[in-house]
Amino acid sequence: MSDRVSPQEFRQAAGTADWRVVGDGARANFATGNFAKGAAFVAAIAEAADDADHHPDVDLRYGSVMVRLISHDVGDLSERDIALATHVSEIARGLGIEATPGTVQSIQIAIDVVDLDAVLPFWEAVLAYERRGGEDLADPIAVGPNVWLQQIDAPRTERNTMHVDVYVPRDHVDARLEAALAAGGRVINDTSTPEYWTLADPEGNEVDLAPWRDDSAWKPE
Repeated sequence: MSDRVSPQEFRQAAGTADWRVVGDGARANFATGNFAKGAAFVAAIAEAADDADHHPDVDLRYGSVMVRLISHDVGDLSERDIALATHVSEIARGLGIEATPGTVQSIQIAIDVVDLDAVLPFWEAVLAYERRGGEDLADPIAVGPNVWLQQIDAPRTERNTMHVDVYVPRDHVDARLEAALAAGGRVINDTSTPEYWTLADPEGNEVDLAPWRDDSAWKPE
C-alpha cells in the first residue's frame, strides 16, 4: 500500500508548521545566522536522513538553510516526508534556529508549444535537463527551475509564448500579490482564483502566481 499523502494532509499533520508545499515538493527555509551554525544543522539533518533512509535536498548558504522534501517513488509527498519534516523542525528548535515560511517559493518556466515532439528535445539539450513525464523537464542536480512545455492547438500571436509560474505559500500569496501590483503589475486573468492569478508587468510579460499546491487535497494515484 502506498504511503502517499496530499499537500493538504501534509500541512495538517502535527509537526509540519514550518513547512509549505510548493511546485516541487514541501519546503522549509531556516535562518541560521552564520555558516558554522548552518553546517551543524545540515550535519544533523544528514544523520536523521540516513537513519530514516529518506533524503531531502538541502541548500546551505551563509545565513540560511533551505530544505526540500519529496518522495520520488510516489511522485509527490508521502508519510516519510511528514516524519522527516517533523524531525528536521525538531532539530532546528534544538539548535535555536527559526523557520522563515514567508521566504518559501518555487519557480517554473512554462513554454507554449504547438509541436511538442519537435520542441522538447531542443530544450532538453540546451539546458542539459532530464525528461520528467511527457511535458516536463527538470535539472538533474535540482538547482535550476523546472520547465513545463504546455501543449497548445495553435500559435498565440497576441501574447508571449513563455511565462513564469511562481508557487508561493497560501498564507503569503496576498502580500506577494499586493507587492506585485504596487510595483506596476496588473491582474490579467483571475478566473482560476484562488488556485492562481495571472499577472503581467507593464510590458505584458506574464506570470502565474500560484498558491494552489499548498492546500491541495489532490494526490497522484
